[in-house]
Amino acid sequence: MDFLLLTLGLYLSWGLLRALLYIANRGKSSKVVKLPPGPRPLPVIGNLLELGSLPHKSLAKLASAHGPIMSLKLGSITTVVVSSAPVAREILQTHDVSFSNRVIADTLTAFRQDELGMPWIPVAPLWRNLHRICNVHLFAPKALDSSRQIHCRKIQELLDYIGKYSKTGSSVDIGEAGFTTMLNLLGNTILSVDLADPTSESAKEFKELVWHIMVEAGKPNLADYFPVLKRLDPQGARRRMTGYFGRMFDVFNRIINERLQ
Repeated sequence: MDFLLLTLGLYLSWGLLRALLYIANRGKSSKVVKLPPGPRPLPVIGNLLELGSLPHKSLAKLASAHGPIMSLKLGSITTVVVSSAPVAREILQTHDVSFSNRVIADTLTAFRQDELGMPWIPVAPLWRNLHRICNVHLFAPKALDSSRQIHCRKIQELLDYIGKYSKTGSSVDIGEAGFTTMLNLLGNTILSVDLADPTSESAKEFKELVWHIMVEAGKPNLADYFPVLKRLDPQGARRRMTGYFGRMFDVFNRIINERLQ
């Protein structure tokens, strides 16, 4: 009896999902688009299972079978994967403006990051203004020269940290050490404070929040593969990300207020 109920539930769920996908795609053009070769997708889930737990290795294996430019069906999303260096250079450098707009993960729509965050907004007047501000105040030769001492000091702190552990024969978490150094470089360049200072509660909280945001943004999310599920947020990923961004902005406000006092 339990097996029968489970089977019926799966069939009903599958039928409901197909109906929702049909409604979502009903208004789209029926024009057939010629795509690069790729593995044959399964119904509903497409090629998701072929990515496995190590997607980079799975994609390399698929590329060896289907070529350096291939198409995958990830849920209801058609994706073109490029694994050839010359073609990637052509896309990312020669035709970067044509390919600059991207699909934004559902978690990154929290706090309107897809509309206001520089890494995610489309190429438009806002993006150009932000890009120009960064070029003038952060990446110009004069600005880089003025922060050279900060860079040297933080790199020396990293070397001292590694040297201290090497003297005792202890292992060093290079990922953690590099992450801390980059946060402190960024913090000192913009706010003149260490954002990963273990003696500062605000800095400690900020570092933890950045780590949580990176982990959450990198997790597989059903809403990204089945856009019809975005409103439901079935895994609660967007809800958690909204909380992390809110807390991070609170930390920023506290640090800025401390600098103003």
